[in-house]
Amino acid sequence: MADILVVASKVKKFIREKSGMNTSAEILEVLSQKLEKICLDAIEKAKADGRKTVKGRDLEG
Repeated sequence: MADILVVASKVKKFIREKSGMNTSAEILEVLSQKLEKICLDAIEKAKADGRKTVKGRDLEG
């Protein structure tokens, strides 16, 4: 994966506000990899349903 799919400043701010903890740089790559997998799975579900639009329900279970 080449692209980071998450906004670093938002992730860092969220973690800081929820826990007071710092965020390592590697978390952005790991989160992006997980998000990429989630999106690819959702795309396949939408295709299987014959749609060209990925919907929220494609992200579920």
